[in-house]
Amino acid sequence: MNSVYKKRLGLFRTTAVWKELKQLDPVRDHQRIVHLLTAYEFPFDITRALELALFHTYASPRVSGLLAHTGEFEQHGQKRYDDTSRLISEFMESGYDSEKGQRAIAHMNMIHGHYRIDNTDFLFVLATFVFYPINWIARYGWRKLTKSEELALFYFFREVGRRMNLTDLPTNLDELRSFTETYENQHFRYTESNRRIADATVAIVKGWFPALLHPLVEPAFSALISDNLRTAFGYKRPPNWFSALVEGGLWVRKWPLRWITFKPYPSLIEKTSFRYYPAGPPNIEAVGPEHIIKKMES
Repeated sequence: MNSVYKKRLGLFRTTAVWKELKQLDPVRDHQRIVHLLTAYEFPFDITRALELALFHTYASPRVSGLLAHTGEFEQHGQKRYDDTSRLISEFMESGYDSEKGQRAIAHMNMIHGHYRIDNTDFLFVLATFVFYPINWIARYGWRKLTKSEELALFYFFREVGRRMNLTDLPTNLDELRSFTETYENQHFRYTESNRRIADATVAIVKGWFPALLHPLVEPAFSALISDNLRTAFGYKRPPNWFSALVEGGLWVRKWPLRWITFKPYPSLIEKTSFRYYPAGPPNIEAVGPEHIIKKMES
């Protein structure tokens, strides 16, 4: 079933998306489930969750150290953000087996191939892409994910991992959760590279808002992450009133979304505004560090 759904009266959700989701199998149909979650049910929430997922990975010195070494994040932050979003959105929206999805993963593999990255670090990043959407939507989404939808996210990213040529992929969510806990216990600690990449991320987000709001960006990040992440980044816990304000705003937001949505239906990459690419989403093979792209073209 590959229906394209439309809002009712241009504003109200259609129950047809939910009806299809209930009929799908998380093993057989996980690409379709992820498409429906990304393009219809939770476009805002999944985007925010994946942003925080990447932020989470910077608490590992093995991840932040590589990013600090390349300098890409600190020197070309918005470009790197948009490039990453472009590739991930493509294979989540289109499916990893679609023509565009295959191109996006192949291009991502080509970029990663220029760096020495351990298999466990890749697995850790993939794990955050599974758990952050699950946890964010459980807390702030207009409804919680079903067990079938949670499993679909796991099976989807496990297949992405296979196409990234990763080894020792967990076979179920419990194994993935155990791996993540072990990895974090072994590797999470404060380092200067963690702080540099976290601050570079905060600087990117500051650029999205008027200068008057810039002092609120770091506390907002800090309010949305755990104590162990704050420790790893050297961030302070914001005042309780501020955390309550952030939480309250996200809670209030979710109630009307039970019935209405302001996002395009479906919310697709071609309709996404990229700050670094104001003319529209770049070609898949054009994104990435410029020195790598130039090598490919030469």
